[in-house]
Amino acid sequence: MNLEGLEMIAVLVVVILFVKVMEQFGLLETGYDDSVEDELELSAVRHRPEGLEQLEALTRFNRKELQILYRGFKNECPSGVVNEDTFKVIYSQFFPQGDASMYAHFLFNAFDTDKDGSVSFEDFVMGLSILLRGSVQEKLNWAFNLYDINKDGYITKEEMLDIMKAIYDMMGKCTYPLLKDDTPRQHVEIFFQKMDKNKDGVVTIDEFIDCCQNDENIMRSMQLFENVI
Repeated sequence: MNLEGLEMIAVLVVVILFVKVMEQFGLLETGYDDSVEDELELSAVRHRPEGLEQLEALTRFNRKELQILYRGFKNECPSGVVNEDTFKVIYSQFFPQGDASMYAHFLFNAFDTDKDGSVSFEDFVMGLSILLRGSVQEKLNWAFNLYDINKDGYITKEEMLDIMKAIYDMMGKCTYPLLKDDTPRQHVEIFFQKMDKNKDGVVTIDEFIDCCQNDENIMRSMQLFENVI
């Protein structure tokens, strides 16, 4: 994978790979027939999800899709929640040539919207709805939230570097040519300069979205989100 590809991954949050990982480990199982129950099965789990109708109203998934998503989610996570260690295990197995632990940490925090240390089915399906079926603006808002590590409404160069390093570490030997140790910082310098329009040392949500929307490669890549499930 070349540097241009890594730059696009950095903005698009490797969501397609994330979905494929979830499929591989049973979180997005398909193939259920019409005999699926009309309501989410509320068995003896630690976390009971919101009702199906409420989730339909809050997401862009229909009833059948939510049922399939929930069955796969509960099969893999009987407690009804996913913790950070689960994310790390999934990514470590999908990217054995690199170290995916920090990327999994950042991605987990992006899904853990209420910051309680776990990702519930609601957290999962709300994020997935945005990433797969949201508008370009909604997807980029979600990506901005990933980069805004301390959630102060701005992306600093160090925050962008932390995310970029995590992506480089995760990809490991998949990059070609092999990268030098200072490559992530050099790459961030170029990328950050492009985004920080007013040169005040931070990137706002407006600057982030404007830069991405004016990048043909990124906008073209957004089409990869369509029809994933």
